[in-house]
Amino acid sequence: MATRGMNHDMLRQLQRMQAQITKAQQEIEESTVEASAGGGAVTVVVSGQPRLQSIKIAPEAVDPDDVEMLEDMIAAALNEALEKVRTMQAERFGSVTGGLDMPGLT
Repeated sequence: MATRGMNHDMLRQLQRMQAQITKAQQEIEESTVEASAGGGAVTVVVSGQPRLQSIKIAPEAVDPDDVEMLEDMIAAALNEALEKVRTMQAERFGSVTGGLDMPGLT
């Protein structure tokens, strides 16, 4: 009988954890992060899904003789934003799972 009670408690804990994971995932998807490069010449906003929501380019960053620099700034800002999303996911899910390795969550 004690085993049955322990299994029931474990099941309730798992259900509670599943609800917390679902809530954390929804919060992440509704969140946004912002990153910039070139001293603010390029700014991107990325959602937690992750999906690029906006990109702003300062007019002075547009130099037809140096398109490669603008491309590099866009890539740098976007990569920084994506890293922020990964960090946010790891922090939110880590707090829910207590550091357990949960494949597929991040």
